[in-house]
Amino acid sequence: MVDGILLIDKPRGITSYDVIRRLKPLFEKKQKIGHAGTLDPFATGLMIIMLGKATKLFDDFQKKSKFYKVVAEFGYETDTYDITGKKVYESKKDIGKEELKKVLGNFTGEIFQKPPVFSAKRVNGKRAYDLARKKQEVNLASKKVNVYSLELEDFDFPRFELKVECSSGTYIRSLVVDIARELGAFATSTELCRERIGEYSLDDAVNIDAVNLKKDVRSFHL
Repeated sequence: MVDGILLIDKPRGITSYDVIRRLKPLFEKKQKIGHAGTLDPFATGLMIIMLGKATKLFDDFQKKSKFYKVVAEFGYETDTYDITGKKVYESKKDIGKEELKKVLGNFTGEIFQKPPVFSAKRVNGKRAYDLARKKQEVNLASKKVNVYSLELEDFDFPRFELKVECSSGTYIRSLVVDIARELGAFATSTELCRERIGEYSLDDAVNIDAVNLKKDVRSFHL
Protein backbone atom coordinates (compact mmCIF):
# COMPACT_ATOMS: atom_id res chain seq x y z
CA MET A 1 0.00 0.00 0.00
CA VAL A 2 1.29 3.47 -0.91
CA ASP A 3 0.69 6.82 0.79
CA GLY A 4 1.55 10.00 -1.11
CA ILE A 5 0.74 12.01 -4.21
CA LEU A 6 1.59 11.68 -7.89
CA LEU A 7 1.77 14.64 -10.28
CA ILE A 8 0.49 13.47 -13.66
CA ASP A 9 0.53 15.30 -17.01
CA LYS A 10 -2.87 14.29 -18.41
CA PRO A 11 -2.94 13.89 -22.20
CA ARG A 12 -5.79 15.09 -24.35
CA GLY A 13 -8.65 12.77 -25.20
CA ILE A 14 -9.09 10.80 -21.97
CA THR A 15 -11.18 11.45 -18.86
CA SER A 16 -9.81 12.04 -15.39
CA TYR A 17 -11.13 8.63 -14.38
CA ASP A 18 -9.26 7.09 -17.32
CA VAL A 19 -6.09 8.36 -15.65
CA ILE A 20 -7.04 6.56 -12.42
CA ARG A 21 -7.93 3.42 -14.37
CA ARG A 22 -4.55 3.36 -16.12
CA LEU A 23 -2.68 3.81 -12.84
CA LYS A 24 -4.54 1.15 -10.84
CA PRO A 25 -2.56 -1.83 -12.22
CA LEU A 26 0.56 -0.36 -10.57
CA PHE A 27 -0.92 -0.93 -7.10
CA GLU A 28 -2.45 -3.60 -4.92
CA LYS A 29 -6.21 -4.09 -5.26
CA LYS A 30 -6.96 -2.46 -1.89
CA GLN A 31 -4.94 0.68 -2.69
CA LYS A 32 -6.91 3.88 -2.11
CA ILE A 33 -6.55 6.21 -5.10
CA GLY A 34 -8.30 9.38 -6.21
CA HIS A 35 -7.66 12.71 -7.89
CA ALA A 36 -7.81 16.28 -6.61
CA GLY A 37 -9.78 17.85 -9.46
CA THR A 38 -11.36 16.84 -12.76
CA LEU A 39 -10.01 17.82 -16.15
CA ASP A 40 -12.21 17.62 -19.25
CA PRO A 41 -11.18 14.99 -21.84
CA PHE A 42 -10.47 17.97 -24.12
CA ALA A 43 -8.06 19.48 -21.57
CA THR A 44 -4.46 18.61 -20.79
CA GLY A 45 -2.19 19.35 -17.88
CA LEU A 46 -1.66 18.80 -14.19
CA MET A 47 -3.62 16.24 -12.23
CA ILE A 48 -2.78 15.50 -8.60
CA ILE A 49 -3.32 11.83 -7.81
CA MET A 50 -3.87 11.07 -4.12
CA LEU A 51 -2.74 7.71 -2.76
CA GLY A 52 -3.66 6.02 0.52
CA LYS A 53 -3.85 8.43 3.45
CA ALA A 54 -3.29 11.33 1.05
CA THR A 55 -6.90 10.90 -0.15
CA LYS A 56 -7.81 12.83 3.02
CA LEU A 57 -6.24 15.90 1.39
CA PHE A 58 -9.05 16.38 -1.15
CA ASP A 59 -10.60 19.39 0.62
CA ASP A 60 -7.16 20.99 1.05
CA PHE A 61 -6.45 20.76 -2.68
CA GLN A 62 -9.88 22.21 -3.48
CA LYS A 63 -8.91 25.37 -1.60
CA LYS A 64 -5.81 25.95 -3.73
CA SER A 65 -5.78 28.29 -6.74
CA LYS A 66 -5.83 26.71 -10.18
CA PHE A 67 -3.78 28.17 -13.06
CA TYR A 68 -4.80 27.63 -16.69
CA LYS A 69 -3.76 28.60 -20.20
CA VAL A 70 -6.59 28.63 -22.71
CA VAL A 71 -6.44 29.28 -26.44
CA ALA A 72 -9.72 30.21 -28.11
CA GLU A 73 -11.07 31.73 -31.29
CA PHE A 74 -13.88 34.08 -32.14
CA GLY A 75 -16.46 33.39 -34.82
CA TYR A 76 -18.46 30.48 -33.47
CA GLU A 77 -19.72 28.71 -30.36
CA THR A 78 -20.21 24.97 -29.97
CA ASP A 79 -22.58 22.97 -27.79
CA THR A 80 -19.64 21.77 -25.67
CA TYR A 81 -17.94 25.22 -25.62
CA ASP A 82 -14.83 23.61 -27.16
CA ILE A 83 -13.77 22.27 -30.56
CA THR A 84 -14.97 18.75 -29.80
CA GLY A 85 -18.59 19.89 -30.13
CA LYS A 86 -20.98 20.93 -32.87
CA LYS A 87 -21.27 24.55 -33.99
CA VAL A 88 -24.49 26.07 -32.71
CA TYR A 89 -23.88 29.80 -33.23
CA GLU A 90 -21.72 31.84 -35.61
CA SER A 91 -20.74 35.50 -35.70
CA LYS A 92 -18.79 37.66 -38.14
CA LYS A 93 -18.06 40.53 -35.78
CA ASP A 94 -14.43 41.69 -35.72
CA ILE A 95 -13.03 42.07 -32.21
CA GLY A 96 -10.02 44.28 -31.52
CA LYS A 97 -7.30 43.55 -28.99
CA GLU A 98 -8.04 46.61 -26.83
CA GLU A 99 -11.77 45.87 -27.01
CA LEU A 100 -11.13 42.40 -25.63
CA LYS A 101 -8.76 43.60 -22.92
CA LYS A 102 -11.32 46.17 -21.78
CA VAL A 103 -13.98 43.58 -20.89
CA LEU A 104 -11.67 41.18 -19.04
CA GLY A 105 -12.06 43.24 -15.89
CA ASN A 106 -15.75 42.32 -15.86
CA PHE A 107 -14.74 38.70 -15.34
CA THR A 108 -12.30 39.04 -12.45
CA GLY A 109 -13.15 38.77 -8.77
CA GLU A 110 -16.28 36.96 -7.64
CA ILE A 111 -18.53 36.18 -10.60
CA PHE A 112 -21.54 33.98 -11.24
CA GLN A 113 -21.01 31.34 -13.87
CA LYS A 114 -23.22 28.64 -15.36
CA PRO A 115 -21.40 25.34 -15.99
CA PRO A 116 -21.52 23.93 -19.54
CA VAL A 117 -24.23 21.33 -20.10
CA PHE A 118 -21.44 19.06 -21.32
CA SER A 119 -19.77 18.85 -17.91
CA ALA A 120 -19.36 16.34 -15.09
CA LYS A 121 -21.87 18.16 -12.87
CA ARG A 122 -24.53 15.85 -11.47
CA VAL A 123 -28.23 16.39 -12.17
CA ASN A 124 -30.50 14.10 -10.14
CA GLY A 125 -27.63 11.66 -9.72
CA LYS A 126 -26.63 11.62 -13.38
CA ARG A 127 -23.75 13.37 -15.16
CA ALA A 128 -24.87 16.43 -17.11
CA TYR A 129 -22.88 15.33 -20.18
CA ASP A 130 -24.70 11.98 -20.27
CA LEU A 131 -28.06 13.75 -20.30
CA ALA A 132 -26.88 16.26 -22.92
CA ARG A 133 -25.67 13.48 -25.23
CA LYS A 134 -29.14 11.91 -25.01
CA LYS A 135 -30.64 15.26 -26.06
CA GLN A 136 -32.32 15.61 -22.66
CA GLU A 137 -32.87 19.06 -21.20
CA VAL A 138 -30.18 20.06 -18.71
CA ASN A 139 -30.71 22.98 -16.34
CA LEU A 140 -27.63 23.86 -14.33
CA ALA A 141 -27.77 26.65 -11.78
CA SER A 142 -25.26 29.47 -11.89
CA LYS A 143 -22.54 29.22 -9.27
CA LYS A 144 -20.32 31.83 -7.66
CA VAL A 145 -16.63 31.35 -8.47
CA ASN A 146 -13.56 33.53 -8.04
CA VAL A 147 -11.28 34.58 -10.89
CA TYR A 148 -8.17 35.98 -9.20
CA SER A 149 -6.42 37.10 -12.38
CA LEU A 150 -7.21 37.10 -16.09
CA GLU A 151 -4.59 38.20 -18.59
CA LEU A 152 -4.50 38.38 -22.36
CA GLU A 153 -1.27 36.66 -23.34
CA ASP A 154 -1.59 36.69 -27.13
CA PHE A 155 -3.99 38.06 -29.74
CA ASP A 156 -4.20 37.50 -33.48
CA PHE A 157 -7.86 37.75 -34.43
CA PRO A 158 -9.77 35.49 -34.39
CA ARG A 159 -7.34 33.63 -32.12
CA PHE A 160 -6.58 34.73 -28.56
CA GLU A 161 -4.84 33.25 -25.53
CA LEU A 162 -5.66 33.86 -21.86
CA LYS A 163 -3.88 33.07 -18.61
CA VAL A 164 -6.30 32.43 -15.75
CA GLU A 165 -5.87 32.02 -11.99
CA CYS A 166 -9.12 30.94 -10.38
CA SER A 167 -10.84 29.01 -7.63
CA SER A 168 -11.91 25.38 -7.84
CA GLY A 169 -15.17 24.92 -9.70
CA THR A 170 -14.42 27.55 -12.36
CA TYR A 171 -15.15 26.42 -15.91
CA ILE A 172 -12.67 28.00 -18.32
CA ARG A 173 -14.79 26.99 -21.32
CA SER A 174 -17.73 28.94 -19.86
CA LEU A 175 -15.46 31.90 -19.16
CA VAL A 176 -14.42 32.09 -22.83
CA VAL A 177 -18.05 31.87 -23.99
CA ASP A 178 -19.20 34.54 -21.53
CA ILE A 179 -16.39 36.94 -22.51
CA ALA A 180 -17.31 36.61 -26.18
CA ARG A 181 -21.01 37.11 -25.51
CA GLU A 182 -20.18 40.26 -23.53
CA LEU A 183 -18.60 41.55 -26.74
CA GLY A 184 -21.64 40.63 -28.82
CA ALA A 185 -19.82 37.73 -30.45
CA PHE A 186 -19.19 34.02 -30.05
CA ALA A 187 -16.03 32.08 -29.22
CA THR A 188 -14.93 28.57 -28.33
CA SER A 189 -11.90 27.05 -26.63
CA THR A 190 -9.43 25.25 -28.89
CA GLU A 191 -6.74 24.36 -26.31
CA LEU A 192 -6.87 24.17 -22.52
CA CYS A 193 -4.05 23.31 -20.14
CA ARG A 194 -3.92 23.35 -16.33
CA GLU A 195 -0.43 24.51 -15.49
CA ARG A 196 -0.53 24.69 -11.70
CA ILE A 197 -2.54 23.80 -8.60
CA GLY A 198 -1.30 25.93 -5.72
CA GLU A 199 2.43 25.28 -5.38
CA TYR A 200 2.33 22.15 -7.56
CA SER A 201 3.48 22.68 -11.15
CA LEU A 202 3.00 20.86 -14.43
CA ASP A 203 6.78 21.19 -14.88
CA ASP A 204 7.19 18.52 -12.19
CA ALA A 205 4.52 16.15 -13.53
CA VAL A 206 5.24 12.85 -15.26
CA ASN A 207 3.74 11.11 -18.27
CA ILE A 208 1.04 8.64 -17.28
CA ASP A 209 2.85 5.83 -19.09
CA ALA A 210 6.22 6.51 -17.49
CA VAL A 211 5.38 6.48 -13.77
CA ASN A 212 8.10 5.17 -11.47
CA LEU A 213 6.54 4.74 -8.03
CA LYS A 214 9.82 4.78 -6.13
CA LYS A 215 10.88 8.03 -7.78
CA ASP A 216 7.62 9.84 -8.50
CA VAL A 217 5.45 9.37 -5.38
CA ARG A 218 5.78 12.46 -3.19
CA SER A 219 5.32 12.75 0.54
CA PHE A 220 2.56 14.88 2.06
CA HIS A 221 1.54 16.49 5.33
CA LEU A 222 -1.91 16.14 6.89
